[in-house]
Amino acid sequence: MPELPEVETIARKLKPQLVGKTIQDAQLRWQRTLAFPSPRKFRGLIKGQQIQNVTRRAKYFILQLSDFSLLIHLRMSGDLLIKKGKIKPEKHDRLILNLLSAEGDLSHLVFNDTRKFGRVWLTANAEDVLGKLGPEPLSRAFTSRWLHTALHSRHRLLKPLLLDQTFLAGIGNIYADESLHLAKLHPLAASDSVTEQQAEALHRSICQVLKEGIRRNGASFDWVYRGGEYHFRVYDRTGKPCPVCGTSIERILVGQRSTHFCPTCQRLS
Repeated sequence: MPELPEVETIARKLKPQLVGKTIQDAQLRWQRTLAFPSPRKFRGLIKGQQIQNVTRRAKYFILQLSDFSLLIHLRMSGDLLIKKGKIKPEKHDRLILNLLSAEGDLSHLVFNDTRKFGRVWLTANAEDVLGKLGPEPLSRAFTSRWLHTALHSRHRLLKPLLLDQTFLAGIGNIYADESLHLAKLHPLAASDSVTEQQAEALHRSICQVLKEGIRRNGASFDWVYRGGEYHFRVYDRTGKPCPVCGTSIERILVGQRSTHFCPTCQRLS
């Protein structure tokens, strides 16, 4: 699943290609892709809306329209593509927005989703969907002091807590593993056992790996997301040497998620 750096990268690429264009109509080719409103209402409301901005919140894309917000979550296998001219829908295209530029040029925003897990919302108030999310890890609200307090307000394992979008928004399996390794914290450590010094290290690590991920256009993984150049420290490197100490990277399941760590650098107290 694309995480914060991948979604940020895609949003930045889409923005100059979408802003200023008007949505002529929508082809909803898989109705369950639309979480809200009803398909009939969606087609009526979105017609004639101009795209004014393209941003991101956590793993959501936000297309700010004239009167609404169009939110898109790629989930496991979603992808957003811009196509020009006349097109023929492909097998896994779930939603196609037909766009017209001020110069009269036709293009299309295509939401392709092989596994059908992705979702789309059209709402007058984006907070109806995004309101329960935790702070953005690259925002001013995310400080080491906030992190230490928040960790101690819960008694949970570190790795699952970092994946909880209501705790901290945008981090997924990849960047949780990378951040914990850089901070030298074990994924099974209890959140309320983290010291102030360790919280400071984890705060720095999260910010560092996410900024590096964005700088390198995200990470390439599976067949879903390609083109990223972020180099993994531990993620998906089972049996390979730790870049710090040379110990073989181990893989365990934590909350049914593959978790990669160095048993030497990330000792469990």
